[in-house]
Amino acid sequence: MPWTMRAVSVEHYENFPVASLLCPPRLRPAVVALYGFARTADDLADEGDATPEQRLVDLARYRRDLDAVLAGEAPSGRWATVFVPLAAAIRDFRLPGSLLHDLLSAFEQDVIKHDYTDRADLLDYCRRSANPVGRLVLQLHGIHDDAALTQSDAICTALQLTNFWQDMRIDTARGRLYPPRADRLRRRVSDHALLSGEDSDAARRLLADLVSWARSLMLSGSPLVHRVPGRAGWELRLVVQGGLRILEKIEALDHATLRERPTLRWFDAPLLLWRAVCMRPPMSALARTTP
Repeated sequence: MPWTMRAVSVEHYENFPVASLLCPPRLRPAVVALYGFARTADDLADEGDATPEQRLVDLARYRRDLDAVLAGEAPSGRWATVFVPLAAAIRDFRLPGSLLHDLLSAFEQDVIKHDYTDRADLLDYCRRSANPVGRLVLQLHGIHDDAALTQSDAICTALQLTNFWQDMRIDTARGRLYPPRADRLRRRVSDHALLSGEDSDAARRLLADLVSWARSLMLSGSPLVHRVPGRAGWELRLVVQGGLRILEKIEALDHATLRERPTLRWFDAPLLLWRAVCMRPPMSALARTTP
């Protein structure tokens, strides 16, 4: 689903069912184009055995192709299968180039930065790595108001954070510390302990704080599901409920994601569907529609 291109995903956007049945057919080419753009950039930043220097060189070339199509010019031949359909999506839906550049900025940051000072520092990363995806999807649906954009940002950031807390064992093994340093210090969890995968009461209390933060953001953005029209709105309901379910599973593990990675399984589907159906608009919205 579009909202999960960069969030709640592990490798190659495994939770992004490209052009799913719930995606309106007229939007599917644009969704696939955005997926291809983000996935290819992610591969350049994170896959294979290239050096950090080579990754940054490739991402700079990738950015030049983006600049070319934004200017109405032909891209280089290297990523033509990415940028030709992306150019059509930009043209057809007036997609803001600034959001696409923000995504590339986050991918470049992935190459060189693996630690975050505080929550504001991590939120700035999410602003560029996750939030542009939601805003681009809203652009496809013609939704531009500030309230919807704020709610979309909250959902996308929550999904990104959920992915971090779900993947603690994987990320720390790769030398990446997404729990902000200020939170680590407050809970007295050392960098060495996390990077060595040391499961402890302190580490679990740290994760409990971070899970609560992600849930709060997700719930603050959830009213957006009642604004997105048709099947896409139902898809967004499932995305929100899927993120909340992962947070529940982290809690069920007593926050021990340094030892085990919780995932959604086929038997979670009925619960997610039921919860999606049961989502109700806030009372303020009901009041506005009451004669």
